[in-house]
Amino acid sequence: MTSSFETPRGPVDSSRIPRYAGPATFARLPRLDEVGGRTDVAVIGVPFDSGVSYRPGARFGGNAIREASRLLRPYNPAQDASPFALAQVADAGDIAVNPFDIHEAVETVEAAADELLGTGARLMTLGGDHTIALPLLRSVAKKHGPVALLHFDAHLDTWDTYFGAEYTHGTPFRRAVEEGILDTSALSHVGTRGPLYGKQDLDDDAKMGFGIVTSADVMRRGVDEVADQLRQRIGDRPLYVSIDIDCLDPAFAPGTGTPEAGGMTSRELLEILRGLASCNLVSADVVEVAPAYDHAEITSVAASHTAYELTTIMSRQIAEARRDKGENKDGETK
Repeated sequence: MTSSFETPRGPVDSSRIPRYAGPATFARLPRLDEVGGRTDVAVIGVPFDSGVSYRPGARFGGNAIREASRLLRPYNPAQDASPFALAQVADAGDIAVNPFDIHEAVETVEAAADELLGTGARLMTLGGDHTIALPLLRSVAKKHGPVALLHFDAHLDTWDTYFGAEYTHGTPFRRAVEEGILDTSALSHVGTRGPLYGKQDLDDDAKMGFGIVTSADVMRRGVDEVADQLRQRIGDRPLYVSIDIDCLDPAFAPGTGTPEAGGMTSRELLEILRGLASCNLVSADVVEVAPAYDHAEITSVAASHTAYELTTIMSRQIAEARRDKGENKDGETK
């Protein structure tokens, strides 16, 4: 992990090199190898969509988000922070996973996450379909114990199996509960809506410990009240945030595999995330961007800004932790 006395290497200077020029790392940040292989926040892609149940294409989501992130700038006024100056953030490239064997792919993601987390980094993962949340949660739980989960999604993703398959994009959080890697006193879905297979889906979900904030709840109650409710439920527990971009209405995220009408706006999502700035965010993912169904990068732009807000929260917390330790410019504790 980068020490406080090391100046983080930030994005390419867009006043000297046009945004559309050069490699599309996230927010034009340095690659992991360009910062010595160690970073505070690792942005990692998982080009995998073998777990989808409807429209494929999320394997291309990570690079679409990176392309859309070219327009991100280094100062975040909504959080009054320059995240890439507060902590070292680097693009760690993609995890190369087997597209034909889901079990092997899940194991590969978990092993890669273990390695990155073992360096002290937090993860900002760009999917890929939602199957990948399970191995990421396994890895995070090895480090922090059972974690609180905020799951932004149109769907519950707590079904048991699809066609007998236990690992799909609709089952990761049931598996996570079964494996004991989630803190069942602090689980919430946000943005859910649309038809279900039956009322039993909701009953099963409640038994696992999930609370639900529907997209209609966000509209009626407002983002401040929702964020406050979520903060109270999470407390000071280690928090993992998993965001399926289909939590947004298709008007704001058409490029996804299983769209549902009546979703949140991109503004509502970003404001709720900003309201979580005091939570102990240990890692996060943004998944299910399928660029083949996108228009004018609408979905990818929303996803890139979502990842930016999450990265800002993590960077701020890393910097605050270092200040609390009292590290001076020479890396010594006062």
